[in-house]
Amino acid sequence: MEERARQRREKQAARLFSGRVDFLLSAPQLKFLPEPTVPEIAFCGRSNVGKSSLLNALTMRRSIARASVTPGRTQELNYFEVGDPTQIRLVDMPGYGFAKAPVSVVDKWKKLVRSYLRGRQVLARNLVLVDSRHGLKDVDREMMTMLDEAAVGYRIVLTKTDKIKASALEQVAGKVAEESRKHPAAYPELHLTSAEKGMGIDALRAALVADALGEGWFS
Repeated sequence: MEERARQRREKQAARLFSGRVDFLLSAPQLKFLPEPTVPEIAFCGRSNVGKSSLLNALTMRRSIARASVTPGRTQELNYFEVGDPTQIRLVDMPGYGFAKAPVSVVDKWKKLVRSYLRGRQVLARNLVLVDSRHGLKDVDREMMTMLDEAAVGYRIVLTKTDKIKASALEQVAGKVAEESRKHPAAYPELHLTSAEKGMGIDALRAALVADALGEGWFS
């Protein structure tokens, strides 16, 4: 993409996200979901992967999304609205990979997430967040397979890239990209981000706007 066009896209996307961003609701069950009137972007990842930090960075807020004190505690779909009037909804999904969660809690999580993924027509894109220091884990692969089976397109986002040496990051990114090519619903582009340093945030924000509203929104 031409550099000038890329910068224009990123500025437009930043303008949208710098406006109204409000928490809407938490849905412990599908019956509590808002009316499917606007496109949705869902965020998922292991507990402590940096999901709240990424949401805060994308929305340019300090605490629009708060990290749970106990990993795996949040078992609801948390909704945030972007734009006035609302143009996009961001969905913070429960973190997975619960080390201390009872089997019943894990089963409840899987049922909620699977039902949401398969039945939400306005879901424009899902993000699978992966800690760049650890790469893909079995729970990430399970999530990716779940998305493949639900035919939900997803982007893989490496988080905390400022916490790892450049050479190690290149190696991890290569392995993740290679493995993701085996998953039919995975988007080919890999996003490398750091919520703390702001790396990759502008590009990811523009990509999400394109996913939700279409390339025509930028014209």
